[in-house]
Amino acid sequence: MKILIAPDSFKESLSAKQVANAIEQGFRMHFVDAEYQQIPIADGGEGTLDALISSNQGEMKTSLVEGPLGELTKANWGVINQGQVAIVEIAEASGLALISPEKRQVLAASSYGTGQIIKQALDFGVKQIILCLGGSATNDAGAGIAQALGIQLLDKNNIELAKGGTALSRLAKINTDNLHPRANQVEWLLACDVDNPLCGPRGASAVFGPQKGASSEDVKILDMALGHFAKQVAGQTQKDHSTTKGYGAAGGAALGLSLFTAPKLEAGIDIVLKTANFKQHLKGTDLVITGEGQMDYQTLHGKAPYGVAKAAKEKGIKVIGISGSLGADTSGLEEYFDAIFDSTRASMPLEQVLVEAEKNLVNLAANIAATLKLSLD
Repeated sequence: MKILIAPDSFKESLSAKQVANAIEQGFRMHFVDAEYQQIPIADGGEGTLDALISSNQGEMKTSLVEGPLGELTKANWGVINQGQVAIVEIAEASGLALISPEKRQVLAASSYGTGQIIKQALDFGVKQIILCLGGSATNDAGAGIAQALGIQLLDKNNIELAKGGTALSRLAKINTDNLHPRANQVEWLLACDVDNPLCGPRGASAVFGPQKGASSEDVKILDMALGHFAKQVAGQTQKDHSTTKGYGAAGGAALGLSLFTAPKLEAGIDIVLKTANFKQHLKGTDLVITGEGQMDYQTLHGKAPYGVAKAAKEKGIKVIGISGSLGADTSGLEEYFDAIFDSTRASMPLEQVLVEAEKNLVNLAANIAATLKLSLD
């Protein structure tokens, strides 16, 4: 019997790899002789780097770069496929988790540090960059990335703009003469799980700005600044991306890249499954186990377990979903999951849930395996 374990992380408690290990530990108590394969996954946000490095036997690297507010921070990135592909998470250098809520300054936050990582990846010689757009603290439309790669953003007096989204309202000239020589020679793939445009009521500033500390007045300032940047970019590239689907992700990060390339935006889970060669691993599999911290109807909107279950169902393979908890509305999940379980014991405070997450997951997996074994005997 071949069992494929492909979960996402349980946010704030267990990584995808830890979840997979716990599930396998529980199942091995009853299916000792089964063949197990682990493929930790993610949907393009935080954790995608770890998942892709793990599933592709890649190499993790660490760089000292600027954080979203200019402070030095250590950020991880990695390479897979014999160093041909770089995996970069915008959250590592430019993430919201790097700034405490009371210190968030979305008007000034910059993606420059992410650009510094990308520069190192280009210097390393990669041929493709997978940029994961979840969890950013920035709303600068990728201007910081562009600046780190050598592009000059100048005001009417030919003075270089300060970093951050607000400064873009004063942009008068874009100079690409010093662009990194390999920036437009590699393939750019952006892992994105939203289709919001750059500007407007569904844009980066209006929808995601408040999560990053923007007031209603800040939202107006940033939306106007990003709109102005989009017009300046359009003057340079003859392409106006102010309403392009997906360009609102990660504070509009794709726009800065569009100054020198045509980045391809794709659902994060699709990128992860394709990069991990997931469908090939399904061959000969009898059971797939997947899951995430909480499963509910939103799981079906591009989340990692949905991508795994959909691929397995296409091959006629049974799928079990395991979550830390189940949401109030799980409608629709039964179409893709043969059974769904949650590992949290009733009436537990959150602190206890997080502390006991691994133990509870092992116990749940063991109980599921025992029940499954009974049906097979």
